[in-house]
Amino acid sequence: MRLCTIMSGGKPAVGVKTGDGKIVDLSKQMPRGPKSVVEILAGGKKVQAAVAKACAKPKAGATVSEKSAKYLPPIPNPGKILCIGLNYRKHAEETGSPIPGYPVVFCRFDNTLVPHNGKMPRPSHSDQLDWEAELTIVIGKKCRNVAKEKALGVIAGYACFNDGSVRDWQRKSGGQFTLGKNFDGTGGFGPDIVTSDELPPGAAPLRIMTRVNGEVMQDSNTDDLIFDVPTLVHELQQGHDARSGRHHHHRHALGRGHGAQPAALAEAGRRLRGRDREDRRAAQPDRAGRVAPRFTSSHIPLPR
Repeated sequence: MRLCTIMSGGKPAVGVKTGDGKIVDLSKQMPRGPKSVVEILAGGKKVQAAVAKACAKPKAGATVSEKSAKYLPPIPNPGKILCIGLNYRKHAEETGSPIPGYPVVFCRFDNTLVPHNGKMPRPSHSDQLDWEAELTIVIGKKCRNVAKEKALGVIAGYACFNDGSVRDWQRKSGGQFTLGKNFDGTGGFGPDIVTSDELPPGAAPLRIMTRVNGEVMQDSNTDDLIFDVPTLVHELQQGHDARSGRHHHHRHALGRGHGAQPAALAEAGRRLRGRDREDRRAAQPDRAGRVAPRFTSSHIPLPR
């Protein structure tokens, strides 16, 4: 199942993708049903099966096309966003970095999230806004001290994330990533969450790519992770609890703008496309002189 959050009648509503280019507006299809994606994920298989059954035959007027829908982030206000740095082996080799012995963890905040087709403002005081295609892990139930062998059982699904990074600010404080990773509107999230039953265990192997103006800039696979999904869930939940709707994402796959020679960063008019998938399109500068790349269609491809 693919779940998203869309605007319907001026309010957020759950959207269920049908696979034929349409989204079922759950507020119209199932008025007494779940009111948020988090509620569906937390409800587990029983609630998800009920939603799938209700959406099998959409009512007249209860669908909207994927192209015309106004998206919000799939989970607009996650309680916690934990991010993992330098978690692709080939990327570590690309940058000449040592392989981490323990996950490199930093945080993002929900004010940084931008939805599918939303604008990602480029700061007026930096020209180093970079892209990073990521895999996001979405937790489905409250948990703490999760054993590694049981870690996959607390995962509700996976999503795409474009970890927009302002590189010079990322390095200002000597290795603390928070500033450069938390500029407003730089975290492209969505458009949907794919429930874990539709993907391989631990979401590996899945190909992850980013294209800029049609040129492939990132091309890797989630089976290249240094710390796999069960390991990360186990490690991150030892010191605090995780609840439904909270998510973690990995960074980053082989290839990035800042690491290219010469550097290839986000500029006005550039179209960024990705697979697993993260796309954004650069708009023209706004009144403050900032370029606003547009985050556009992302998807996790099903395994073939």
